[in-house]
Amino acid sequence: MCHSVTTDICGAGTTVASMAADVVIASNRGPVSFRRNDDGSLTAARGGGGLVSAMSGLGADRGALWVCAALSDADREVARAAADHRIDLAGHPVGEPVTMLPIDARTVDRAYNTIANSTLWYLHHGLTHAEPVHYDQAWREDWAAYLRFNDAFAVKIAEAAAPRAKVLAQDYHLSVLPDLLRRRRPDLRIGHFSHTPWASPEQFSTLPDDVARELMTGMLGADSLGFHSPRWAREFIGCAVEVLAAEDLGDAVRYDGRVAHVRVHPLGVDPGPLRARAGEDDVAERHRTLARELGNLRAIVRVDRTEPSKNIARGLESVRELFMRHPDLRGTAVHLALAYPSRQDVEDYRRYTEHIETRAREINAELATEDWAPIVLSIDDDYARSLATLEVADVLLINPVRDGMNLVAKEAALLTEDAVLVLSREAGAADQMADSALIIDPYDVAGTADALQTALAMPAGERARRHAGLVQAATTLVPSVWLREQLDALD
Repeated sequence: MCHSVTTDICGAGTTVASMAADVVIASNRGPVSFRRNDDGSLTAARGGGGLVSAMSGLGADRGALWVCAALSDADREVARAAADHRIDLAGHPVGEPVTMLPIDARTVDRAYNTIANSTLWYLHHGLTHAEPVHYDQAWREDWAAYLRFNDAFAVKIAEAAAPRAKVLAQDYHLSVLPDLLRRRRPDLRIGHFSHTPWASPEQFSTLPDDVARELMTGMLGADSLGFHSPRWAREFIGCAVEVLAAEDLGDAVRYDGRVAHVRVHPLGVDPGPLRARAGEDDVAERHRTLARELGNLRAIVRVDRTEPSKNIARGLESVRELFMRHPDLRGTAVHLALAYPSRQDVEDYRRYTEHIETRAREINAELATEDWAPIVLSIDDDYARSLATLEVADVLLINPVRDGMNLVAKEAALLTEDAVLVLSREAGAADQMADSALIIDPYDVAGTADALQTALAMPAGERARRHAGLVQAATTLVPSVWLREQLDALD
């Protein structure tokens, strides 16, 4: 179905004829990003992760459109230059139809850094800031920017979607989009998926009352609400009852005359693309280097972002505890900790990164010998090295204080021969992997050290049995099937 699309919500009034989309995926970050080189040229980098592969798997026959935000100056330049902000039609290397919204930089910064990452992320992960949060006038203005950010998506999707099209909004950046979109296009079938945990009613009540109501009303504009874990789904329903006096229907919520279904779709990993990437030359080169550096040392591995929720600091303390209580293990094992720098424009994240670096140095100074150090910490964005490090793991440590899913736990199962997974009970992945992993309390440093020792001492037969269970759990719902489940839920 063709129609005329007119838009000036992002600073570029353009009218083009375009094909209405039967399926729309909306996310903060899209499948490609751009940067300006020193010579003035633009370089495009293809995004990774489950959503990119899942969206690609939809195929052109589904009439799908991806709507995302321009997150950098280069992104905005590309988006503004493209007719109707359709960067795929402007000759850029995107595998699917993509509309990139050039929302002004100040609005993106306030919506993304202050509200999404400094408020909602902390709220849903049960974390507190180093400095108390003040919901003052400046914060209120940031909240208004978050609403504008979501409304920019609502305007564009309302224009681009075919009658009764299916729309899937992704994650906490777009929590109020469902209701904003439903007001403009009540014919649409709208879904939302939360990749994070959902806050408990007690945590949610720390928000200003009116903001809590706006958030819950925004989410309940959807027909279907998806979560990785039944725990996060139950927390959401509890918040709807507490904040809006909504009716709990068990697997749905009734509010304002509508029913929103609450479903669980635990995202898995597609082994084909992951193993293919791990087989490329850059990964093989890093694997050889790591194997040479390790020699006979056994590897306790973690691959994470430098976010407080990932609990890297307590992981370091657990490794220290392991070597303190089991001195016979010194010189026989090492902790390889790879941490991607994350959100370094947020002060709490910068402080946390600095704390991790400082603590790793202190533990090494305390325990290292002439030819051995207990911790090798690398804070760098090197995907090839991450894959190679997972391949050499004997033990994988994943101990978040709270995590929506944690796909690294599943990716590692597909890249190792028989690594033992030490997994926090607060990760969504624990729902599926508990029988095959060693489950820990993420706050229990001593208990985590015990689990690491158990993992290192585990007999080969038990390691193999557990690893087979991890692989099965990791591939239960590959990204393309995960996405189609959400689309089918809107029928």
